[in-house]
Amino acid sequence: MNKSNSIIRLFLLVFLLFCTKSYADVSGSKDLVVVGSDSAPIKIKIFSSLTCPHCADFHIKVIPEIKKNYVDSGKVQIIFIDFPLDLAAFNASKLIHCLSKNKQMEFLDIIYKNQSKWTKGSNIEEINNNLKEIVENLGISSNEFDKCLNDEIIADKILNGRIDGNNKYTINSTPTIVINEEKFDGPANFKDIKKKIEKLI
Repeated sequence: MNKSNSIIRLFLLVFLLFCTKSYADVSGSKDLVVVGSDSAPIKIKIFSSLTCPHCADFHIKVIPEIKKNYVDSGKVQIIFIDFPLDLAAFNASKLIHCLSKNKQMEFLDIIYKNQSKWTKGSNIEEINNNLKEIVENLGISSNEFDKCLNDEIIADKILNGRIDGNNKYTINSTPTIVINEEKFDGPANFKDIKKKIEKLI
């Protein structure tokens, strides 16, 4: 990460410390990216940053296995919660909430699979242009893109969700996985998560 991005990240983290609104006040379940039935007995929250390589690895390798084995059968619901670690991730997270529900998972899949490409740039403007190209194919025009990045309601939703998650679960790294309100401390692989799920079924 170059000096410019480090400074941007510092400002973002300082801003987070001064955000005091409750996440519950600005968001509800309808605002979250969710896969699976609301009636599923097991809820898995995933706190992740879209620029985090470990999060990309988890999304690409583990999420499909959880979905195939437990989500599709109605046993598990997965809830994706934004936990941006830098400005690039923050901006990418904003775009999720400007997409229609039926395109949000497609966006996450594309973002994680192409993480090494869109995060390349000497400054945030270049990275934003990379993001703009991605969402244009999902129906967000250039004007809508700019409007989305400047939407304070969406920004508050993401930042306060980050604060709320950190206060509840003491998130020290991403991805952080919470299963039925209990922080999962094992390796973030399907084998170990499966063991936990099986104990709860």
